[in-house]
Amino acid sequence: MNQTALTLPDNLNESDARQLQLALAKKVQLTRLPGEIQFVAGVDVAYPATKEIVIAAIVVLDAVTLAVVETSTTEQKVNFPYVPGLFSFRELPPVVAAFNKLQTIPDIIVCDGHGIAHPRRFGLASHLGVIVDLPCIGCAKTTLLPSGESPGPARGDSADIELNGEVVGCSLRTQDGVNPVFVSPGHKITLQESLDWVLHLCPKYRLPETTRQADQEVKKQAKNR
Repeated sequence: MNQTALTLPDNLNESDARQLQLALAKKVQLTRLPGEIQFVAGVDVAYPATKEIVIAAIVVLDAVTLAVVETSTTEQKVNFPYVPGLFSFRELPPVVAAFNKLQTIPDIIVCDGHGIAHPRRFGLASHLGVIVDLPCIGCAKTTLLPSGESPGPARGDSADIELNGEVVGCSLRTQDGVNPVFVSPGHKITLQESLDWVLHLCPKYRLPETTRQADQEVKKQAKNR
């Protein structure tokens, strides 16, 4: 496949990164999925203790059976500080490098992060989606925006997350009685489709199988460092 390039300005500072997010956010498309979905991928990163590197993993699953089809990992030196709301600048370089090693291109990517439910409507899932030009979903364990009311106690219950009066995501109960996750579309997918897919990917646990498999892979890689 063609290699996807992630080009970031040299010596990018926090102010410039925020301005870049605002500019790139204009490229986000919240369109419906185009057709049949065969493969869904999960993305996660890990930071080995005492090492200035970040390890990224992408795990591709069969969209129906949720069986693992392919795994790709990479590691790189950390080149951006830890700043809430700017994680994509820290994590995307190794994620894109791992993506470029895949033989199986996913139809949807689920990120352990946010899509448009972000102060500048451009979280990790939006940034990755725009870069690789694929549908991406943000499914985070915590929220960057006030989530309003809590969702009901049952699997599938949700509550809106708003930004400037617009619904940009939802807190979603993926299993009865467990803490919700925070779902928002990243790119080339709608909010309702994002919610439906996250539920599909959570047959047993709070977190999607895509996230669980990617998390296990980066932890394994980090342990071996």
